[in-house]
Amino acid sequence: MPAVANALKYSLSETSPRRTMLTLLDLNQTKGFDCPGCAWPEPEPRHRHLNEYCENGAKHTNDEATSRRITADFFRRHPVSELARRSDEWLNQQGRLTEPMVKRPGSDHYEPISWSAALDLIAGELNALGSPNEAVFYTSGRAGNEAAFTLQLFSRAFGTNNLPDCSNMCHEPSGTALNETLGIGKGDVSLLDLYHSDLVFVVGQNPGTNHPRMLSALEETKRNGGRIVAVNPLPEAGLIRFKHPQRPRGIIGHGTRIADRFLHIRLGGDLALFQALNMLLLEAEEAAPGTVLDRDFIESHTSGFEEFAAHLRANFSWPEVLEATGLTRAEIEAVRDMVLDSGRIIVCWAMGLTQQKHGVPTIREVVNFLLLRGNVGGPGAGACPVRGHSNVQGDRTMGIWEQMPQSFLDALEREFSFTPPSEHGWDTVDSIRAMRDGRAKVFLGLAGNFVRATPDSDATEAAMRNCRLTAHISTKLNRSHAVCGQTALILPTLGRTERDIQAGGEQFVTVEDSMSQVHASHGRLEPASKHLLSEVAILSRLARRTLGDKVPVAWERFEADYGTIRDHISRVVPGFEDFNSRVAKPGGFGLPNPVNEGVFHTSTGRARFTSNDFEMLRAPEGHLLLQTLRSHDQWNTVPYTKNDRYRGIHGSRHVVLVDPRDIEALGLSEGALVDLVSVWHDGTEHRAEGFRVVGYPTVRGCAAAYYPETNVLVPLDSVADHSNTPTSKGIVVRLEARSAQPAPAGA
Repeated sequence: MPAVANALKYSLSETSPRRTMLTLLDLNQTKGFDCPGCAWPEPEPRHRHLNEYCENGAKHTNDEATSRRITADFFRRHPVSELARRSDEWLNQQGRLTEPMVKRPGSDHYEPISWSAALDLIAGELNALGSPNEAVFYTSGRAGNEAAFTLQLFSRAFGTNNLPDCSNMCHEPSGTALNETLGIGKGDVSLLDLYHSDLVFVVGQNPGTNHPRMLSALEETKRNGGRIVAVNPLPEAGLIRFKHPQRPRGIIGHGTRIADRFLHIRLGGDLALFQALNMLLLEAEEAAPGTVLDRDFIESHTSGFEEFAAHLRANFSWPEVLEATGLTRAEIEAVRDMVLDSGRIIVCWAMGLTQQKHGVPTIREVVNFLLLRGNVGGPGAGACPVRGHSNVQGDRTMGIWEQMPQSFLDALEREFSFTPPSEHGWDTVDSIRAMRDGRAKVFLGLAGNFVRATPDSDATEAAMRNCRLTAHISTKLNRSHAVCGQTALILPTLGRTERDIQAGGEQFVTVEDSMSQVHASHGRLEPASKHLLSEVAILSRLARRTLGDKVPVAWERFEADYGTIRDHISRVVPGFEDFNSRVAKPGGFGLPNPVNEGVFHTSTGRARFTSNDFEMLRAPEGHLLLQTLRSHDQWNTVPYTKNDRYRGIHGSRHVVLVDPRDIEALGLSEGALVDLVSVWHDGTEHRAEGFRVVGYPTVRGCAAAYYPETNVLVPLDSVADHSNTPTSKGIVVRLEARSAQPAPAGA
């Protein structure tokens, strides 16, 4: 009930009771709009609740539907240099952007510009580049499928695969590991699978804050007799007890205890944990041959088992595992017993795994764990990477990836009669390096807040300021508008909640959720300004101005009728055949997953066991391993308040959560004011100043603090093996005291 009250309180502070009611009644409904927050799937239409949303979804939706407006007068009163000093919360709370704005070279103010002049300015800069590869086209997961497809088509018709996206910073290791082992970079489970699983692992994720509707699904798992193991360096409130506000027992009862067992794991210890579980399963099979492993599945559908088993036996060490995980052998063996008692098992994970240095080997080891007992491709079982941003998975499906396979590029060539570039482009980290070094000169961002979402804030900001032109397609103000190129453009766009009227009539967009369901999203509110254009309209007009008749694409038809785009998608992207008619059905449709048909598009044509070397994160004496995380009252890079209600933090985001025993060992005290200093192996240091020490039940030797405030601590070159993802879960830091006098910690 406090979640309901907080959602309504925030929503009513942003807009009227009428608009709040309109948005919430349409949110995640079959004829309404998809929540712009997370990518958690909705139940089938006949099982969908009238209030099919969570606290954060309600807040984010009404944050977009706010009645506040930013006009040209705002930018006359606030120079760019001042905006750069403002907090993320303050920038977001100023309201919706309403008209195109430009900052000219040497100026400290944005000023109005017409749409025609703004798009001509971008097109001119793009066409003046020495090479198409001097441009970067970034996409956040908020963009719908139609806009994402249009952007990647424009980028490739222009001549570059420089298409970094937010997946590069979050779930790239999932795609890398799953493509290698299962042949597809997505999970293979549905909501029904989750409901009917015997055992669900929730690893490195906090559903209560990042995708709260997952708790409803886990509650259903428990009601059906399933059990849940939570693996996390922090105890999270939602996994301890969930009180469903849409059911009587959630209001008057004691709620549902979600996690049957909580493994309080050390940062980076997940690889060692799953290696230990796999070793225990091999030993159990040796003790009782034919009773533990699914030999038929292994022999019929997998490759590499013998090599995997031999490698694990030769290199496994219990002392190393216990040191890496911080767990006892008894705790791990207790989980082994739960596995042996379960037929259908699902492993869910999020950025707690993917943002580790060895995130890819860890997820490969998770797949090994699932393959041993045949828990891949069947009902109630499988791999479940949980994406935390609406349509981030759909954007990738639409071609927003710097490394799209040749088969996709060939399909584009057949459909549009031009030859896309085949050379791989830059991901997010490489794009920052290219802008820093002057190799990239123009940056176009579709949604998102690139400057605050990326690592090494100082390096990223310097790279953005080094650009000749930066342009952002946005609904609200954020720091990326204040940390910008010599020329900068703000291109205001329609939000997910708003009606989209084009020459062909009222339009809708589509999204793909975390479980590969594709459905329509219809905005209902009147646009925040008559000057707004849709994302598709902005990109189509820009492509037309930039490319002229260079490629035979009917960009005008794209803008007029999004069904035209979907017709093209149906002929380019596998699984989208007859797109327009299938998505018109309530609830949309599911994309085919070859894994569920026993088909594995890997190098061996089978699911692949892999051999992964043991790795462990270590911090020198007097240092801690830090993870960055989101507060409860936050959506991506945008904090709504300075509170983190589920962790008991109030009134401050500049806090560092440390085990009380570590606080004492470091010679500090509760409430002490410290600087966080990250230490990189080349001797460079990064500093985040002025954080209060808060005693919290973290694992010994580990700490936690909020992003984006601590992104500055993640070195640009500190990336995950194989995926180039920033390692935000496992930064070596020391805490430098700033004052001998402790102050209230706000907790």
